[in-house]
Amino acid sequence: MAAAWYLGWRLWKKRSGYHWRSLVETTMERFKLPGARLAVRQPERQFAEMHVRCAILNTFHRLGMLATVSLA
Repeated sequence: MAAAWYLGWRLWKKRSGYHWRSLVETTMERFKLPGARLAVRQPERQFAEMHVRCAILNTFHRLGMLATVSLA
């Protein structure tokens, strides 16, 4: 915390990788929304379950994105 006060919050976040860490933590939290554990034990089925979770996340991401339009 002393480094954050000394350097300033923006520089501290950049040097410490705080922003990247925050993004990764948020992504993993969203990834665990359907459940913290995988429902199946067989590796090939786990692979399929992970793909389904990724597809769901990508769909949510697309639905939540704003459409930008150039006015100029």
